[in-house]
Amino acid sequence: MLTIVNSKPAISYLQSSEQQTLIDKCISTNALKVISRLKKANFKAYLVGGAIRDILLGKHPKDFDVATDATPEEIRKLFKNALIIGRRFQIVHIRFGREIIEVTTFRGKHEPTETNKKSKVSAISKEGMLLRDNVFGNMEEDAERRDFSVNALYLDPDKGAIYDYHNGLKDLDDRALHLIGDPDTRFKEDPVRVLRAARFVSKLDFTLDNDTIASMKAHAPLLHKISPSRLFDESLKLYNAGFGEKMFRTLCEFELLPYLLFDHKPLSDEQSLPRKLADCALKNTDKRLSEGKSITPAFIYAVFLWPTVQRLMDTHKAQDVPLFTAFHLAATEAQTLQGQLTHIPKRLQTAMREIWELQFRLTQTTPKKAERTVTHPRFRAGYDFLLLREEAGEIPTELGAFWTEYQKQHPLPEKPKKTYNTRKPRRRPNKPK
Repeated sequence: MLTIVNSKPAISYLQSSEQQTLIDKCISTNALKVISRLKKANFKAYLVGGAIRDILLGKHPKDFDVATDATPEEIRKLFKNALIIGRRFQIVHIRFGREIIEVTTFRGKHEPTETNKKSKVSAISKEGMLLRDNVFGNMEEDAERRDFSVNALYLDPDKGAIYDYHNGLKDLDDRALHLIGDPDTRFKEDPVRVLRAARFVSKLDFTLDNDTIASMKAHAPLLHKISPSRLFDESLKLYNAGFGEKMFRTLCEFELLPYLLFDHKPLSDEQSLPRKLADCALKNTDKRLSEGKSITPAFIYAVFLWPTVQRLMDTHKAQDVPLFTAFHLAATEAQTLQGQLTHIPKRLQTAMREIWELQFRLTQTTPKKAERTVTHPRFRAGYDFLLLREEAGEIPTELGAFWTEYQKQHPLPEKPKKTYNTRKPRRRPNKPK
């Protein structure tokens, strides 16, 4: 239970047993190490953001962020394993093996006169978009700079105290998502907040007020000013976080799909084959994630762009272009068009092409060709794609049944496990002087 002290900010204290459970089971030991070292160097440091929100909602957080009054350079001096990244918004990544603890300096308020685009500290575009956000301040100003009230909670693990400047704890109880400040201003500052709002609505099953939804739709066109690389990174959080099927419906509801997918119209229609295929794929992805299985972004993007590839192929075949030439032209055009919105890395583009190409190879079931196809590195992904097409009603079910039975009759040998030589290398004898 929380003991709440009426103050500014509102301070809530965990009971001692809850505090110990929180530290032992919920918070990363590496995040606690970072906070401890910063405090020993006479800096303030708190666990902040989504980790606190998820813990209070009974979820297990995956990432841990720390907020401090130490500057990025001061943080780097304290940690040999620290790396300062970002120009627009400087943050410090402290790596502990595979885990990265993200540390940010308290953000401050922007002065209206700071509009110089060449400034390394602060810059604002004519539309109100933040181009640089490296003005440092105190914890209260930092809370005001954060996006949603439920993400503006600060935990001092030593005291078991949660600092709440914007009624975030109440919003957690009410399961409401409230933007801090004026919605129009905040969405102009960073249009990606539109996608973050939609993501939290789906992930947390929270509600948004009508004014915020109207502001989201009004400022969604500003997403065209965001770099395709950043939009691709944000899209991975939407589709590959375990709630993709629900997330896709939310994107359609808030009319955000046109800013993420080039050929969005067939995917917006719930009765269309492309939408049924997308729903099947997203449901399958969510299931795999819940079972702890691996996924690749190439698969879901192969599903989203498959209708575009088919449409462009039909155009080329109508001009008497051979099948595989038409396919390669269509694949290139589809990926180029999508790249205008989200930049898909080359390695994923290659994987997408292989999944698409296998849809043609899987139609060839003669013994020799089947033997060759089943050894293809992307066979499993291509086979899963084929099954989803059958489930969505795009093609009959005969091929899927054939390849399912073929794998039972011709199981592939398991790959040998890598062995490593653990023997210490022999030292060379010293040369005589």
